[in-house]
Amino acid sequence: MNDRAALDLLLAHGPLTRTRLGELTGLSKPTASQLLGRLESAGLVRTTGNVTGRPGPSAQLYEVDPGAAHVAALTVDPEGITAAVADITGRVLGEHRVAAVATAEDVRDRTAHLVARAVDGALAAAGLRPGALHRTVIGTPGALDPHTGALRYAPHLPGWHSPALLDELAAALGTPVALENDVNLAALAERHAGTARDTSDFVLLWADEGVGAAVVIGGTLLRGATGGAGEVGYMPLPGAPLTRGGGPRDVGGFQRLVGAPAVIELARAHGLGAATAGDALRLAAATPGAGDAVLAELGRRLALGLAAIVAVVDPELVVLSGDVCQAGGERLRELVEDGLTGLALPRPRLRLSTVEGSPILTGALHTALAAARDTVFDTTAAPALRTGPRSSSAAKEPPCPTRAPDPAPAAARSSP
Repeated sequence: MNDRAALDLLLAHGPLTRTRLGELTGLSKPTASQLLGRLESAGLVRTTGNVTGRPGPSAQLYEVDPGAAHVAALTVDPEGITAAVADITGRVLGEHRVAAVATAEDVRDRTAHLVARAVDGALAAAGLRPGALHRTVIGTPGALDPHTGALRYAPHLPGWHSPALLDELAAALGTPVALENDVNLAALAERHAGTARDTSDFVLLWADEGVGAAVVIGGTLLRGATGGAGEVGYMPLPGAPLTRGGGPRDVGGFQRLVGAPAVIELARAHGLGAATAGDALRLAAATPGAGDAVLAELGRRLALGLAAIVAVVDPELVVLSGDVCQAGGERLRELVEDGLTGLALPRPRLRLSTVEGSPILTGALHTALAAARDTVFDTTAAPALRTGPRSSSAAKEPPCPTRAPDPAPAAARSSP
């Protein structure tokens, strides 16, 4: 417990002296010295210079050794796979993208190969050798069915539906692999470093090419019996035709109303032509009259879907994320907030996402780091279990946990 508390403090605060670490943990100087010596011997902590500019002997600074472990985070979309590699402190060292149209015939049988290419490219950009990873987390549309191990709710990704996919990916990468719903990962990123920080009951609504939601209750993601909790794009709504079948071309009611293609179509219906939903909404914001009508109608549609979600979940907060919501900005948020009035009795706070960069990649990285730290920072485990890259036999492990760790480190204990 002392070791983990110290490591968490070093991650949270950066380099610390032995004295400062003792103050933060409540440990005596001798115990803090023993602790740091133990962590340094284990390859988890290193010295990084001295404190200067104050009277008395200079004190050594200690930090978590960034090279103690490395993780990979990936996002999957219909046009390709993006990978990022980070050290155990969370610093991203390299990224790489592999373009691959998900529905192409030659993609279906080489999903694991494409993932390995993306990871190898990120490793090369980071200056790391293949096999240097301790954990990999991949964010995809849809969700793994816990009963079958197959990816559901993502018919547009035909190469990702093998029940043995996790084993195939682990064998290709030589590391434990977890697949997680992309919107769930965006919500984890939001709770870790965004609008939902310190909020235990919230819904994140993602509107982009696809539409989905992540539901967090009591700090825990709601997944559902088949992993399909939050697949609100399929939700039937007034104004959208009913869809049955769940095939690759089937789009649910809510997605038909607020997904990126619907936004482009809505803008064109008002005389505003644009190639992307983001461009359409930025053009609408700059075009009085027609643009006002586009934003008002989109706000009404979003409010309609959110009213159904809010009436069931009653969250404290709703976070709007994805390219559609971000491009609409504060003006669209206000329209949605006004449209929600009276549609549902609960009145949650409605905020835009504040996560910088890709929320999905950030959430995948955070999840991979949490799992890797639980293993690597366990100084009671045998060295072979916590140091060095893991072999492909680890594919049999359960998926790594996706709960964001508590922001505060574990309480330290004085040595007996």
